[in-house]
Amino acid sequence: MDPRFEHLYEALTKVDGFIYPNEIDLAWSVLIVLYPYITGLVAGAFILASLERVFKVKALKPTYAIALLTSFSFLLVATMPLIFHLGKPLRFFEILTTPHLTSAMAVFGFVYLWYLMVVLLLEIWFDYRHDLVIWSNQGRGMKKWIYKILTLGIKDISTEALSWDQKLGYAVTIIGIPSAFLLHGYVGFIFGSIKANPWWSTTLMPVIFLFSAMVSGIALVMVIFMLVNYIRKEKIDMKCLDTIGKFLLYAIIIDFALEALDQVHRFYVADESFDTIYLLMSGKLYITLIGMQIIVGTVIPLIVLGFMQFYKPKVKIRQWLYFITGILVLVGIFFMRWNVVIGGQLFSKSFNGFTSFKLDLIGAEGFLGAAIWMIVPFLILAFLLWLLPPWKKISEHF
Repeated sequence: MDPRFEHLYEALTKVDGFIYPNEIDLAWSVLIVLYPYITGLVAGAFILASLERVFKVKALKPTYAIALLTSFSFLLVATMPLIFHLGKPLRFFEILTTPHLTSAMAVFGFVYLWYLMVVLLLEIWFDYRHDLVIWSNQGRGMKKWIYKILTLGIKDISTEALSWDQKLGYAVTIIGIPSAFLLHGYVGFIFGSIKANPWWSTTLMPVIFLFSAMVSGIALVMVIFMLVNYIRKEKIDMKCLDTIGKFLLYAIIIDFALEALDQVHRFYVADESFDTIYLLMSGKLYITLIGMQIIVGTVIPLIVLGFMQFYKPKVKIRQWLYFITGILVLVGIFFMRWNVVIGGQLFSKSFNGFTSFKLDLIGAEGFLGAAIWMIVPFLILAFLLWLLPPWKKISEHF
């Protein structure tokens, strides 16, 4: 074959039917899949923490600080996949500093800063301030100086000062609940507002993203809670674990119902894009949509969690079932994001053809690059659990 036509031949091997030339290569790859996935984990973990702080679900108390630190760790990394996807990543800060209300992504920058700087940082600080003062007096070496810096010079731990900490922390949590909804609901809005793509353009998209975020965040905290107790060789609070499992079941039911409603609506309306989307679901997305998202990530967890609401196996078996279910849910929600981001780019605007996507192993947009941005939040969380161990907290909110 003439070397001049090798690139053309390679491009044509990705194509089925008729597509426009600019649709052969996908503009958004796995890094853009991670963006809504990680922000969903952030929002879901915070909502689980708010169940204990605001809604007084006391059985979840052992997970409150872990959920907050988990949410904060993943929020620090949430924008990194976007930044590394940019052609000029060093200009990313402009989206956070330049007011541009007509840009959906620019507005997300303001939402992100609000949630990071006002909500999570303040809530963690108010919750830990008393402990930071005590630890700064009792600690040694580097930790002692870190604690002194984190107190911001406020050493008052009188009853009145601690009462204000609790009140202000509670107020921040209340503000944080709609902020968490806004954070991830807005991610769904970004996709749902793209009218040119019928796979994304649905008014249910922000709501589906929000409830799937709750599902993934709750599952993540459940898995981390179990791992932390296992590493510390502590007995797991089964009342707490059962309560997390119950809320995870409720969230999965609502999320599954919303996604089913969205698909039923597509089948009922059956507009000009219906045949193409049906071929996409039964063809290129069959494994990731039917197999991974629906069966592995939804149906199996529903059956297992539903079963344990009526019959409770022995503690060890129950723990393993919760752990495996949490992993399956996290995998299922990842593939939900994959099906939205990647799947929405596989069919042509002509509705007469499809392209293909192959995930590379290396490179910024490859598997290893994406894996790094999934590992980093866990490293940050490990550091925060070392620095601010919830099991050593002196003060408890009331």
